[in-house]
Amino acid sequence: MAVVTGALALSAFAVPAAQAAGSAPSSADKGDLVAAAQAAREAASGTSAFGTFAAADTGVPYALDLSFSSVKVNNGKPIVAGTTQQVTVPVTYKVTHSADIDLNAADFWMDVEIYRGSYDEPTNLLFGDDWPVCTAVTSTTATCKGTIDVYPDFELTNADATTWKVGGYAVDWNDQDPLADDIDWSKVGYIDNDALGTTKLQRFSKLTVNASPEPVKKGRTITVTGKLSRANWETGSYAGYANQSVVLQFRKKGTTNYTNVKGIKSTSTGALKTTVTASVDGYYRFQFKGTTTTPPVTVAGDFVDVQ
Repeated sequence: MAVVTGALALSAFAVPAAQAAGSAPSSADKGDLVAAAQAAREAASGTSAFGTFAAADTGVPYALDLSFSSVKVNNGKPIVAGTTQQVTVPVTYKVTHSADIDLNAADFWMDVEIYRGSYDEPTNLLFGDDWPVCTAVTSTTATCKGTIDVYPDFELTNADATTWKVGGYAVDWNDQDPLADDIDWSKVGYIDNDALGTTKLQRFSKLTVNASPEPVKKGRTITVTGKLSRANWETGSYAGYANQSVVLQFRKKGTTNYTNVKGIKSTSTGALKTTVTASVDGYYRFQFKGTTTTPPVTVAGDFVDVQ
């Protein structure tokens, strides 16, 4: 099969063939789904489709009367991924469509995805493992719920810790066989939208702390050490986060609030080290406020008994 590109082609690769039935195709069918979805996209744009679907003389898909709105990925919060564990976040949106469109028909494909780069040729693209579930509000509107499923161990590089765009598409095959080589494209409906919003993807962060000696005499020096690290999606491990501002905080025993003691920066390996003078019993911790690529993190306090 010819190599195919484009957000729609990539998304079709890992989604079920029938939305209503919810049944996933066999691995042998996935390549056909990629080609079928790419064919609809290319036919709609007026270019020739790939492979056995290259039948330019069978019409052009019509524009579906459908639009997406109120799209929200992960409830508006950044998507944070570690090194290996799958991350699944919710996607909600509203669909407005003509009354003759059945969102739950087996021959209707629709999804919302996130991507980097251009929508036609994304640098990377992430989508849900399953089709969204839509609930009709009126005959022409519906609310839909789907997911974005992230597999950091093979889908991400460190450059993916940035702002992603949100796009959506829909294909109505209208009883045409997506895998046939004689599709009447004039009977197929297609629409996509690459300006539905943005979301951030961030590298999971970790923080440690140790205050010593324990116990310590009043007036002596307490050394507080730790490490700030974050997920490296290219090595599958956690590496020190260098030259980052971190705040040492203290909470007196018997109280509930932490106060800032001093700010320090992590070393080239993410190491943290500073000293304070022992005065009263209490807890020491580090707090990192985060960056655009890495979420904030606060470690639990380490108790020091001052005698």
